[in-house]
Amino acid sequence: MTANLIDGREIARQKKSYITEEVEKLKKEGIIPGLAVILVGNNPASRTYVTNKQKTCKDLGMHSELIELPEDVSEQELLEKVIELNENPNIHGILVQLPLPHHINEVKVIETISPEKDVDGFHPVNIGRMMTGQDAFLPCTPYGVMEMLDFINVDISGKHVVVVGRSNIVGKPAGQLFLSKNATVTYCHSKTTDLKEFTRQADILVAAVGKVNLITKDHVKEGAIVIDVGMNRNSEGKLCGDVDFDAVKEVASYITPVPGGVGPMTITMLMFNTLKAAKSIQQKLQCKN
Repeated sequence: MTANLIDGREIARQKKSYITEEVEKLKKEGIIPGLAVILVGNNPASRTYVTNKQKTCKDLGMHSELIELPEDVSEQELLEKVIELNENPNIHGILVQLPLPHHINEVKVIETISPEKDVDGFHPVNIGRMMTGQDAFLPCTPYGVMEMLDFINVDISGKHVVVVGRSNIVGKPAGQLFLSKNATVTYCHSKTTDLKEFTRQADILVAAVGKVNLITKDHVKEGAIVIDVGMNRNSEGKLCGDVDFDAVKEVASYITPVPGGVGPMTITMLMFNTLKAAKSIQQKLQCKN
């Protein structure tokens, strides 16, 4: 068996085509979806991510604003900038690029973003809505994973999903989204003993730790779907995931590559959330009129 590739680039392309069409419809009604990104300091990786987000906004016909602040900006100054964007009618989505400098409380910053503009899906209000099955902005990477599985017509109901990783950004919300689709979910993490015992039970295995080749062929049940969320550099400096791709593809039924798998979907779902935010504001304006 050689696994089928889940092509994140192609799925993202199709999703972006839909977003572009919807953006054009909004423009005819005088609304241009707007995303503001706040970049603190000059972390090279963060700057690359921000540049990609701005380019994608432009490609989709959206409005984007980049607010660059120095590394030593005070927490209060940053919070005031977020509040200013909350009140800006031309901005529908706000993203503060993480990580932030150590002197700034990330939780406080995220909680200051209006839940209606929290297109990253990190605000406690949106997390709470997601947990209780209400409409919410979903965290972009787990949301992208669900879209990929939907694209290949996977019926998640009844499947055993094992999520390796428990971060607030990927692991925890991913498990919750699978649970909402009636999967049985097991979380594994750095304190899990005998990881293989759990991963070999998975119908769908999600690796989201950030450790090169953590998941080997021996970790995977034959025919499982393997989703690699990891983004690492190996000893040769090559971009790779958490999964030993060449070995695991021989036992899995489907697998995501790195690069070209989950990565393109993350930024696409950010744009989808921004579109959703703009539509929501449009609907509220129509109700008022």
